Amino acid sequence: VYIAPLTTVGNLPFRRVMKTMGADITCGEMALAGNILAGQKSETALLRRHPSEDVFGIQLAGAHADMLTRTSELLVREGIQMDFIDLNLGCPLDLVNNQGMGAALMCRSSKLRGILSGMSSVLRHYHPAEGGARRFSSFAPPLTLKMRTGWDDKKPTAHYLVPQVQQWAADGACDVGAIFIHGRSRQQRYTKKANWDYIHNVTLAQDPALPSLPIIGNGDILSYTEFQAHQTSYPDTLTPCAMLGRGALIKPWLPTEIKEQRHWDISATERLDILKQFVGFGLEHWGSDQRGVNTTRRFLLEWLSFLHRYVPVGLLEHLDRPVEMNQRPLPFKGRSDLESLMASPYDQDWIKISELLLGPVPSSFQFVPKHKANSWENANG
Repeated sequence: VYIAPLTTVGNLPFRRVMKTMGADITCGEMALAGNILAGQKSETALLRRHPSEDVFGIQLAGAHADMLTRTSELLVREGIQMDFIDLNLGCPLDLVNNQGMGAALMCRSSKLRGILSGMSSVLRHYHPAEGGARRFSSFAPPLTLKMRTGWDDKKPTAHYLVPQVQQWAADGACDVGAIFIHGRSRQQRYTKKANWDYIHNVTLAQDPALPSLPIIGNGDILSYTEFQAHQTSYPDTLTPCAMLGRGALIKPWLPTEIKEQRHWDISATERLDILKQFVGFGLEHWGSDQRGVNTTRRFLLEWLSFLHRYVPVGLLEHLDRPVEMNQRPLPFKGRSDLESLMASPYDQDWIKISELLLGPVPSSFQFVPKHKANSWENANG
């Protein structure tokens, strides 16, 4: 089980929680190569790894070969403990794409080739310090790619781009350990269902005469049955790795469900215990002074803007048809007051939950989710 890089919400305390829930591989939030080279503390903080993260990656975003190569050199020279670097070719944000980073790189294959070549030349000589995990990169080059289906859902391009990367790797121009494909285009962002048939077709588009690159699919896994369905449908093409994004935010216990192959009718009290654990990790990471409390609360609220979308398994009429990612269930009354509070789509109720764990907020306190999930917008206008 691999927890995908999650901007803002994929912070170190959250990743620690995911490790306790059974995650095998974690990855830091997307970090901008230019900001790392400039020494911005807020960006370099994204590279921190907790000792519990035994297989850990760093995701970089950049637009130029020299910038990303120098950033890779800096990470190696400074002894940053990592098992792989993931190059972001999937971020849909205008701020990122307008600078030629993220999904925009999928449209510039010649530039991508130079980037992969430069980064690979550095990482070929990377050997973590004693005690650093090498378990992932010991059997694969420590450079991976995270991409989408393409820029436009009507004209997907991943099935053209992946065979090119395969050829570059076969020619020795670069080393790529795996490719992660989110089954949506840049323009789709997170709307409509992920296209797993297309992810499967991308795998088939590789040249059978060349060594194939492992393809790991991503998108809309919210139950162990959905993951099993993908593995059953494409047993000979997709790598059997459960890559979780929003599913891990809505159901942080999802790694346990996948590994134990069961639906966990988790109680509201157990869910609150998970949040208590996050708060403890947050205060340890950001500090227990007022500033640390404020930071922990803000990231807790960001997480709650996703977490409230969970519909308890025990309330479903048909267990064989669990709620899917893009469904927006009608409001419901929980089996306890706490369960009802946790299901609220309103930010004021999320603040109440934070007060159970971190004490009261000032009367002037306000919170607007950075991600503004669709369900939140529907509830709040």
